[in-house]
Amino acid sequence: MTVVQQVLFEMDGSYLGHPYFVTGNALYNAIARRVDGRARRALHVSHGVFVPGEYGEYPDANSQNGYAGKLGQSLPDVEAYDDLFVFRDAAQRWLLESRPRDAHNTHDVERHGDRVAFAPTCFFGRPAEQRNAKRSVQWFIHCYLHTGRGTGDVLPVSEAVLDGIRVGGARNYGFGELSLADSQVIDLDALDYGRLRNAASDAYVIELVSPYVLTSECPGSDDQSVPWWWDASTESLTVEAGSVSGTVATDGRRDDGLRRRETRLVDGGDAYRVETVDHGQVVGYAGSDPVTTAQNGVLRVGTHAKYGFGEFRVRPAGESRVELPGGDR
Repeated sequence: MTVVQQVLFEMDGSYLGHPYFVTGNALYNAIARRVDGRARRALHVSHGVFVPGEYGEYPDANSQNGYAGKLGQSLPDVEAYDDLFVFRDAAQRWLLESRPRDAHNTHDVERHGDRVAFAPTCFFGRPAEQRNAKRSVQWFIHCYLHTGRGTGDVLPVSEAVLDGIRVGGARNYGFGELSLADSQVIDLDALDYGRLRNAASDAYVIELVSPYVLTSECPGSDDQSVPWWWDASTESLTVEAGSVSGTVATDGRRDDGLRRRETRLVDGGDAYRVETVDHGQVVGYAGSDPVTTAQNGVLRVGTHAKYGFGEFRVRPAGESRVELPGGDR
């Protein structure tokens, strides 16, 4: 049995940190301070994805369908592999068409003296004839925890541990506080992988949900090459809206078509340079066991997988993530 614990946090205060996600490193360190040494060694924490508490509907690939109410405020049931990624899609394609999706992917910015922070709530104006001049939408953060072999009793991490953790900068001043909104434990082995097993063809693609680490200056870390089972050829590379075909690496040279990004991993007072293959890209799959690969993608691969790096999703080839004219996805 391979279990993960999905966790949904509500943002209770302004957040000073990464604009795309809350790193697994930040979440891990916030939780690790509250557990014993055995749990600290066992815990692996994903990156946290920002989720608006808004009205939505289940995506086409989900095991449920139709209107879902304020889906972003609680965790939906997980019965199939694709259910794991409802909130892991940064474009939040589960939002109703009547909702301003572009605005829901942009945080309101607040100023606190010389600090610029992201607001825990966004506000939208209403027509003049409405009773209230504006409405508010609360931000949430979705992540999940898992452990190494032989330490299954560490999960689930208790509500007392998770509730009230703080992430990001200026935590001593009350920034980045999170309250626990929902949590559930899922057995990966018990999920339905029928969409992968029954794909119309045996061609698949891999979507990078979080950055994959190539090199790291952190002590004890190993350099990684692009996995052999990724087909990053120009012909198989899917280009997302707003990105550039064929990517420029951090040193300005063009290489295998993958977009690279340099970031930092902070450990106490030390910051280490980390070079990654950037998230949000889609490459071909050159392996032979998509279901096992899909499970490994949830548990993450490569250097710093413990801290959220190396997460990916497997999809049948030909399935687009970007909405096309006529409503196709």
